[in-house]
Parts: sequence; structure tokens; C-alpha cells
Amino acid sequence: MIPKQTSTESFYPFDESSSTLMASPNKEADDGSAGVRQLLGLKGASEETNIWKIRLQLTKPVTWVPLVWGVMCGAAASGNYHWMWNPFDETDRDVLLGATDAAKGFVAMILSGPFLTGYTQTINDWYDREIDAINEPYRPIPSGAISEGEVIFQIWFLLLGGLGIAYGLDVWTGHDLPSVLLLSIFGSFIAYIYSAPPLKLKQNGWAGNYALGASYISLPWWCGQAVFGTLDRPVYWILPILYSIAGLGIAIVNDFKSIEGDRAMGLNSLPVAFGVDGAKYICAASVTLTQLGVAAYVYSLGETTYALILLGLLLPQIYFQATLLLPDPIGNDVKYQASSQPFFVFGILATALCVGHHDFGV
Repeated sequence: MIPKQTSTESFYPFDESSSTLMASPNKEADDGSAGVRQLLGLKGASEETNIWKIRLQLTKPVTWVPLVWGVMCGAAASGNYHWMWNPFDETDRDVLLGATDAAKGFVAMILSGPFLTGYTQTINDWYDREIDAINEPYRPIPSGAISEGEVIFQIWFLLLGGLGIAYGLDVWTGHDLPSVLLLSIFGSFIAYIYSAPPLKLKQNGWAGNYALGASYISLPWWCGQAVFGTLDRPVYWILPILYSIAGLGIAIVNDFKSIEGDRAMGLNSLPVAFGVDGAKYICAASVTLTQLGVAAYVYSLGETTYALILLGLLLPQIYFQATLLLPDPIGNDVKYQASSQPFFVFGILATALCVGHHDFGV
């Protein structure tokens, strides 16, 4: 049950309804990992009463990883990230410059991961508290482990803290236009309308999944690139957007497991709209065709080696689609993601390195 707040008025721009939700007990993992699962925000988590551990669980730390990776890719795409001691380039061994860039990168990762992804996950759980009572009743809000007031405070703290860090990065890097702050504001807005009514993008499978893909791929890429370089060429925008289409396909995989709850709550996810069979082919096509397009573009730049690397990383993904995703997308969802995604994310990094090393001329 979600506990009621004692105050009847609030300055927070969120619906504070206190509907009672009957959540079924959480089934803890029996392999000794329940405590780790709780901290990472995964199924099979142990029950926890420590408020700080619950707050951490609410931010789903396991979801920070793609954002941190995205910042790394953006830094690589800038072509202007300096190592403290680069073993491949004897001209890139300025320890002070490398340490400064490492610090900037770390702060950008903190911004994209714990703060803004934490904000996104917390606000999503807040507006999903009723559907989570069906799909994931062990989550902190439907289980009553954290109060409404504490959740709303966390949303504001992470949002305002993240925007403050973003502006600090703009000042640190000497931006005339606060590009990191503007990207952070845009991303935070997308996170809000993804979860909150009246727009609630996640109710529409196409808009919701693309917003999710863009948030996990494009925005952190652009953040990392803005910190270390510029975003003054169309290619810097187009390639991350294309990868976000592949991210749409990946997001569909996560929808298979919640099709029952989505249908009950009126969410028109792609598995609900097209059925499991239709959605699995949309998923496979968006992931595969997008990466083929990126590889073709890289080849058109004359970067044949990078194009071959991308094709080599795509082949295992096609194999896992054929052997895991298409035969049983519901039963094999986790196994497919674990098998296929490493090749996908290394493809993003390879593309970023290609962009960073390519001479586009004046």
C-alpha cells in the first residue's frame, strides 16, 4: 500500500493520489544474490528497511551503465579526449591534461548516470506505481517501503542537482552556449512526458520506445561529445539518432515480459498493439537494419575497416535473433539481451571511434 501524506497541498507538479495498491509479496532470489539485486533494482531483491538503500534501489543503478557507456562514446566521437598516457600515440601523454579530461568525463558520467537516469527511473516508478503493483510489486513504491513525500523529494533533488552539475560542466569547459545544460533540460523533459500524463509517451509503443532509445543512446553521446568537442556537423546528430532506432527495438524486448500488465492498464506497447509475433519482427528489423545503415554510411566515408568491424559485430546479433528472440521472445528475453547487447554497444563505440578519427575536412 502507498502511504498517505499528512499534508493535503504541495508545490510539487505531480499527481499525489494515494490510491491503495495490493502488491503481492516479493519472491527473493535463492542463489544468494538477493542483497545485490536490491541495490541494483532487479527482480528477486531482498526486502530492505534502510531508507538509503531503498533510495538507491529506486534509481535502478543497473540502468546507469548504458548512459555511462554513451558518455564514453561521445567523448570518443569528439576526437578530443586526452589520455594521461596513451600507449598508441606518443603525442598524447600529457598527464595533467589527461587527468583533467578524466575528471570531466567522470563528472559527465555522474550527471548522466546517478542524477539524470536516477531522476528518470524515480519519476517513472512514481507514475508507474499502479502498474508496478501488477508487474513488479516488489518495487519500493507499491510495496510501501518508501513514502510519497520521500519519493517526490528524491525526484526534485536528482533533477535540480543534475541540472546544476550540467551547468557546472558548461562553465568548466568554457561553453558560450550552455549545451550540456540544454541537453540535460531536454532529456529531463522527455523523461517527464515519457512517464507523466497527459502525454505519457510510454502509452504509445512507437513514441515511448523511441524516447527510451534516444535517452539511453543519443543524449549521453551528445553530452560526452559536447564536453570534449562540438556538435557542429549533421553526422554528430544523425548517427546517434539512427542508433536510437535500434534502441527502440531493444526496448521492445523489455515490453514482452510486461505485456499482461500493459494490456490491463491500457498501455499500447508494441507487443500489445501487434502481438508477440509482430513485435518480435519489428524488434529484429529495427536493430538489424539500423546497424546495416550505419555500416554503409561508415563505408561511404572511406572507413572500410570500421565498416567491416560493424558488420562483424552485427552477425552475432543476427544469430541470437534467429536462435533466441524469434523462437521465444518472452522466455528468452533476458538471455537474448545478455547475449546480443554486448555486440551492439561495442558497435556504438566503434562508430564513435570512427567519427572521432575521421578527417571531415573544413
